[in-house]
Amino acid sequence: MDIKLQISFFIFIGIVILLLFLWIVKTEKRLKRFFIGKKAKDLEDTINVLQDDIEKLKNAREQIEKELINVNAKLRKSIRGVETLRFNPFPDQGSNQSFAIGVLNEDGDGLVMSSLYSRDRMSVFAKPIKNGKSEYELTEEEKEVLNKAKI
Repeated sequence: MDIKLQISFFIFIGIVILLLFLWIVKTEKRLKRFFIGKKAKDLEDTINVLQDDIEKLKNAREQIEKELINVNAKLRKSIRGVETLRFNPFPDQGSNQSFAIGVLNEDGDGLVMSSLYSRDRMSVFAKPIKNGKSEYELTEEEKEVLNKAKI
């Protein structure tokens, strides 16, 4: 081998060894800072405390997931869509004193209430709604509020 090549090789190896030495020294300093004032028993206790904390977090997460399932089930049944429409069923009398109100949950269950107002009397009707439909005949106004109340 050429002497220049040998010198370059030894310089390269020397630089690599120096870099490895500096890396080892740096790692040793980090480990010393981490372990300052700690004994093996302290570290074992720390690990046990962390393990207990992780177990508590797992239990809390499971509890929260169960509660979230319950909340979602209740939310699905809660009223989510409400619509009101005022109208005049008798063109020759009064104004928009009659109304229809549609109230539905996420499943399309709820009710429609309507009121017909005339000078002589006022009538109020309530019709149950299941899956967006009623077993009772709906007026055009009631159908309109149900369509608008759908989520």
